[in-house]
Amino acid sequence: MSTTHTVAPHALGDLRYYWEDMEPGLAFETASRTVTEADVTNFAALSADYNRVHVDAHYAASTPWGTRIAHGMLVASILSGLNTRTVVNQLLEPSLIGLLEMSFRFPKPTLIGDTLHGRIEVSGRRETSNPARGIVDFRRVAINQHNEIVCECDARMMLLRRPAA
Repeated sequence: MSTTHTVAPHALGDLRYYWEDMEPGLAFETASRTVTEADVTNFAALSADYNRVHVDAHYAASTPWGTRIAHGMLVASILSGLNTRTVVNQLLEPSLIGLLEMSFRFPKPTLIGDTLHGRIEVSGRRETSNPARGIVDFRRVAINQHNEIVCECDARMMLLRRPAA
């Protein structure tokens, strides 16, 4: 027999995840988003990264990809943004103390017009010397419409622990 738990709309703001809720192996997917020419152009202007492979169509045609590619950090930013839109992240956000560390890998290029979604998994967690907080490691990947991983991200965050009752 299954039990369904319903939360009244006015009580949604009280829902919250803590360090204890981030069990290793917990995984979830994000919505998707298409990388546009405007994204690449605006990111180049924002970051001042005008590398020709991103902004010069004639030059990019001579590269192994044959066309302009999105900035790696743009793809990483899109992955981060997709993550923030998930219910899991929104419920975890009030417990977030800080981002401690991130590393990225870009096994394949992202082209203008690619549609990306993310897969996030809790890859580890540990207690700290302060019993009010803990560390959680997340593995995030951005996947294109061909089911190819285009960005791998490992993020370490400090979170509040559930207060003692």
